[in-house]
Amino acid sequence: MVTRTPRKKITPVAAAKAPAKPGPKAKAKAKAKAKAPRTPRSHHYHVYVIELSDEVWNVGRFRRANPDYLLGQPFMYVGMTGLDPDVRFDKHKAGIQANVYVQKWGIRLLPQLYQMYNPMPYEGARDMEVELGIALRELGYGVWQA
Repeated sequence: MVTRTPRKKITPVAAAKAPAKPGPKAKAKAKAKAKAPRTPRSHHYHVYVIELSDEVWNVGRFRRANPDYLLGQPFMYVGMTGLDPDVRFDKHKAGIQANVYVQKWGIRLLPQLYQMYNPMPYEGARDMEVELGIALRELGYGVWQA
């Protein structure tokens, strides 16, 4: 008669504590991640431009802020954020820390006007927001800047 030694039971908790050996795919991924250039954490600010509806021109305060507006040019909102511009636009539309012009008359983001600048440090985003607003006004656009 053969006697067997009892096996040690592995519980789910014990299995979770056991260190797993990384496979070849995990090693390659970790190596690629280590070599990837990283942007500094301070470079997470973005400028963004939102197209506004033509109805915003009916607001006197907006008209007074744009005396050199050329008829037929679009209306824009220029802002800066530490979030992704898509997330910030959604928050504007939901009324969370929203600008009233974007909340009521915001149509869509215009990434072709700002993507090349992002991400950047806070000071750069603050300055770029002003410069972008001025440049769009010089082109005759109706611009609101926060």
